[in-house]
Amino acid sequence: MEHINLVETFSEFKEFKNIDRETMMRILEDVFRHMLAKRFGSADNFDIIVNIDKGDLEIWRNRIIVDDGAVEDPNAQVALSEAIKNEPDFEVGEELSEEIKLGDFGRREILAIRQNLISKIQEYEKDNIFKKYKEKIGEIVSGEVYQVWKKEILVLDDENIELILPKSEQIPSDFYRKGDTIRAVVSKVEMNNNNPVIILSRTSPVFLERLFESEVPEVYDGLISIKNIVRVPGERAKLAVESYDDRIDPVGACVGMKGSRIHGIVRELKNENIDVINYTTNPSLYIQRALSPAKITSIVIDEPNKKADVYMKPDQVSLAIGKGGFNIKLAGKLTGYEIDVYRDTDVDNEDVDLQEFSDEIDQWIIDTLKGIGCDTAKSILNLEVQELVNRTDLEEETVNEVVRIIRAEFE
Repeated sequence: MEHINLVETFSEFKEFKNIDRETMMRILEDVFRHMLAKRFGSADNFDIIVNIDKGDLEIWRNRIIVDDGAVEDPNAQVALSEAIKNEPDFEVGEELSEEIKLGDFGRREILAIRQNLISKIQEYEKDNIFKKYKEKIGEIVSGEVYQVWKKEILVLDDENIELILPKSEQIPSDFYRKGDTIRAVVSKVEMNNNNPVIILSRTSPVFLERLFESEVPEVYDGLISIKNIVRVPGERAKLAVESYDDRIDPVGACVGMKGSRIHGIVRELKNENIDVINYTTNPSLYIQRALSPAKITSIVIDEPNKKADVYMKPDQVSLAIGKGGFNIKLAGKLTGYEIDVYRDTDVDNEDVDLQEFSDEIDQWIIDTLKGIGCDTAKSILNLEVQELVNRTDLEEETVNEVVRIIRAEFE
């Protein structure tokens, strides 16, 4: 029965795919050697032979033959009269090797050995997983969604190792079901209660950088360097790229022919808008490129305070600010400057489309004013406040605030 128990134990050990054969045998030998030392006082004179495939185990104790009555250590020495019972030709000074049968150990000892083996193997497995993924931090991994919870997703890799994708590290529009394949970057690896915890991320700038490395050979080969990446996951991202080879257009290489290279990345990121710009050490030009697709008229930089006042035509302001203010926010993060945008109204008679004030006036108010035919700034200023109130049913306080914002445009 003891032999069968150990064979079953060996079969369980085979399921640990991350442990090589040599390591497995070393752990098994260490555990048995520990057990022998506990029973006999020392295990230095024992040979342990393990056959994992067959589930066989042989233990041999080697003792030096001494004269009768001269035995000082029964574990390391054996009397001549005892030795010749095994082989009549033995002489003093020779070595006697005897097999220790598993049946010599009690059932409780066998169970203790089995539990100790399983514990040691699992401990090694956990440590191995931790080290493996610690080296993979910053790399993209793929896995299968195993369980979807409210705050996180449990993912299994191809070796059934558990990975965690927290809600905070998911793109807002991400939606997964059990069995779906997921790609993410390894963000963090830590030990929690002696268990490895592997955290994935799809919102990290590193994820976007690795996607570009996989899609753009020039980036992977180091011919194009990504200087900085900023993201609002699922909405917009900006990359500053540079090439030390004048023959390579870094922006063109990253985008690809008709956007062929960047399209795959955009799909992976749930249609996140990606702006790729040329990096430069010229702050003015860098800010101008970062505000793309808006075109600026002039720029005033306060270098000590890292601030930039950007002036542009009224029809470019909304482009500079972007949907939800993401464009100007990311431009500031990318360049490291606090950017303020101003409308360039040098032409006295120039009118401004009401939509250009969308960053200061709520859209529903703009739509209400457009509904009465007031679709430009001056069309508002040409009417009395009370008339605007009567025609729109807006609160007088709201109308006054709209007039104040628009009048400031022309002052």
